[in-house]
Order: sequence, then C-alpha cells, then structure tokens
Amino acid sequence: MGAPPGYRPSAWVHLLHQLPRADFQLRPVPSGFAPQEQEYQQALLLVAALAGLGLGLSLIFIAAYLIRFCCCRPPEPPGSKSPPPGGGCVTWSCIAALLVGCAGIGIGFYGNSETSDGVSQLSSALLHANHTLSAIDHLVLEMVERLGEAVRTELTTLEEVLTQRTELVAATRGARRQAEAVAQQLQGLAFWRGVPLSPLQVAEDVSFVEEYRWLAYILLLLLELLVCLFTLLGLAKQSKWLVIVMTVMSLLVLVLSWGSMGLEAATAVGLSDFCSSPDTYVLNLTQEETGLGSDILNYYFLCNQAVSNPFQQRLTLSQRALANIHSQLQGLEREAVPQFPSAQKPLLSLEETMNVTEGNFHQLVALLHCRGLHKDYGAALRGLCEDALEGLLFLLLFSLLSAGALATALCSLPRAWALFPPSDDYDDTDDDDPFNPQQESKRFVQWQSSI
Repeated sequence: MGAPPGYRPSAWVHLLHQLPRADFQLRPVPSGFAPQEQEYQQALLLVAALAGLGLGLSLIFIAAYLIRFCCCRPPEPPGSKSPPPGGGCVTWSCIAALLVGCAGIGIGFYGNSETSDGVSQLSSALLHANHTLSAIDHLVLEMVERLGEAVRTELTTLEEVLTQRTELVAATRGARRQAEAVAQQLQGLAFWRGVPLSPLQVAEDVSFVEEYRWLAYILLLLLELLVCLFTLLGLAKQSKWLVIVMTVMSLLVLVLSWGSMGLEAATAVGLSDFCSSPDTYVLNLTQEETGLGSDILNYYFLCNQAVSNPFQQRLTLSQRALANIHSQLQGLEREAVPQFPSAQKPLLSLEETMNVTEGNFHQLVALLHCRGLHKDYGAALRGLCEDALEGLLFLLLFSLLSAGALATALCSLPRAWALFPPSDDYDDTDDDDPFNPQQESKRFVQWQSSI
C-alpha cells in the first residue's frame, strides 16, 4: 500500500514498534495494531503496569531509606552543636535533584505543546476533509435541482411551443432524457451522503479530549514547578514547616508522575503500532463505520495508479450527456427560433442553466479526484505520528526526570530537615521586629545594665 504524500514512519516509530509485547500470561503478542483484541489490550495495560511497578519499587526504596535514617542514626553527643558530617552534601544533592526536576518541567512544557500541535493538525485535516465532502454533496444537490427545474419548466415549455414540428419536439424530448440521465448519474457521485461517520464530529471529539488532556498536563507541570520552587525556598530559609508540607506534596506529585508515565508509555507504544502501517486499519475501520465500498476507500486512501477512479464511468457519461444537451439546444436555437420566436426565452434560460451546470461539473470533477482527500489523510497522519508521538516521548522523558528527582528529594529532605537549627521558628522574623522574642530579651538585658 502506498504511503500518503510526505509521510514516512520515523525512527522512533520503528524502534517502539519492535519492542516485545506480552499479555497477562506473558505470552508473546504480535505488534500489529489491533485495539479490539483482548490480548493486545492486555499488552498495552502491561506496559502501563510497568510504571506502577516502578512506583512501588521507588516507594519501597524511599521507605527503607527513611526507616534506616530514623532508626539506625547514631546518637549525637550531648551539647554537640556541630552539624553531622556530610550534611552539606545532602542539602546540595537535594537542590541538584530539584533543579533537574525543573529542567524536566521545561521538557514537559515542550512535549505538551508538541502533542497539542500534532492533535490540532489532525483536527484541521479532518475539518478540511469534511469541507471537501460537504462541497461534493452540495454541488451534486445543486446540479440535480437545476436540471430537474429545467426539465419541469423550460423543456416542458419548449415542447408546448414546438408542438407543430414533430422533429423539434423529438429533439426537445431527447434533451429532456439526457438531462434526466445526467441527474441520475450525478446522484451516485454524492457517496458520503447519509454516511453515519462525520469527520466534523470526529474532529470535535478529538479537540474536546485534547483540550482536557492539555489542561491536565499544564496543571501537573505547574504543580511540580510550585513544589520544586517552594522546596528550594524552604531549604534556603531553613523553614521546617514548609519543608514538611513540600515533602508531602512531593510524594503526591511522585505518584502522579509515575501514573502519567504509564499512560504515556502505553499510548506511545500503541501509536507506534498504528503509525507503522496505518492504511490497513484505517481502511477496515472506515469501511466498517461507513459501509462504503472498498473500491472507493482504496481510491481515496491509497491514491495511486494501481487503483482506478470508481466514479470515472459516471463522470464520462455525464460529460457526454451534457455535451449532447448543448448540441441539441444549439440545433433548436437555429431551427426553432426563426419560426417560433416565443421559444427563444426558454432556450436562453436553458443555455444559462447548462453553463452553470457545466462549471459546477468541472469543479465536482476536481473535488472527486483523490488528491485532495488523500492530502488531508497524509496531513492527519503526520500530525498524529510525527508531532504528537514526538510530544509524547518528551512527556515520557519529563515523567522519568520528575520521578527520579522527586524520589531523590524525598530521600534527602528529612536529612536536610534534621540539620536545621532549633530556632527555625524565628528564622523568618525580622530582626527589627519589636515583637521578636530575641529582640525583647536583648532590650531587657540592656535595661538591667543601665540600672
């Protein structure tokens, strides 16, 4: 099958498509895109479950580290005020981990934007395809109505005017039969009329889901950014309550990061399977949803020399019939107008109708060619399989960096918290504040010495 113009599966698509897959019984599953099959669904769920396994292992590691830190710490000698050795290294490792998390947030913003751009390109291609299909239906309906009106009015009037000349009446009836034949042929060209699948509705559904996905990632990125910034602020100010609150928030964001990583990994793997060979799945799905013939769908989705235009015979017959009608009208104008002047008005109206119909017919021929809809198909694939997939991979990198940075921070924050001085509660107060207890004690000592 021929690929759409400008679309070739990328290296990431080939790499992800080659990854082994297995169901819940760990039996191998083919990598062909088959979301309706239970084994393939289990394989994607198993990919997502790997992130849950990573979350569980990271929580076990963090819990074991904190238990060892709390229970196995050697007692400090009484009156010792010097910080334990390695305290500065712990603080700086926590700061470095948070800075890595901030860098991952920047990657996440870029990946979220790329994914949104790819989905927007998909929606735009669907909307353009819907416009083309609607234009085909509109042109066919307009031409059929014009020809039907001409048969009912002008051609009927001509028959009444030319009753005395049987040969002219026969020519008029011949033009009537040709017009009815053209209308019948044209009705078969509106192939999308009555089809339950609407590209407009699909585009609206995709945009609706994408809007909430984009918003959810924005909120997750902002939440992690606030956690990183306030944790750094708590370390700089040596504020215990702020560090405690941010430790709890870091645990929440850690869970969210692993969860998003599972969704991104499963989506990326499934999307790579689809993008490696999209034509077969799209053809089968469209035929199932629309009920259209395989010849029509192959023509528009493949658009190559091996597939002929399924409407070529109808277009050829319609074009010949329109040419015959023109020649018959010209003959009637030469023969009938000199003898029947009242026939001139309906003949002029018929010629105007035929000129408009021929112009619409040429426009219909251009719209029915596979180039336009096939170009939209290629644009949709490029948006989904290039930009959207690339954005998903960047989001996957963001989740990985976020999970690693937050796990490191959760291990380092309790040790950094233990290094804070006991006067932490008054660190944030101003030295010039008259209600500061330290300032009040200093003023009391100065008053006693002055007495």
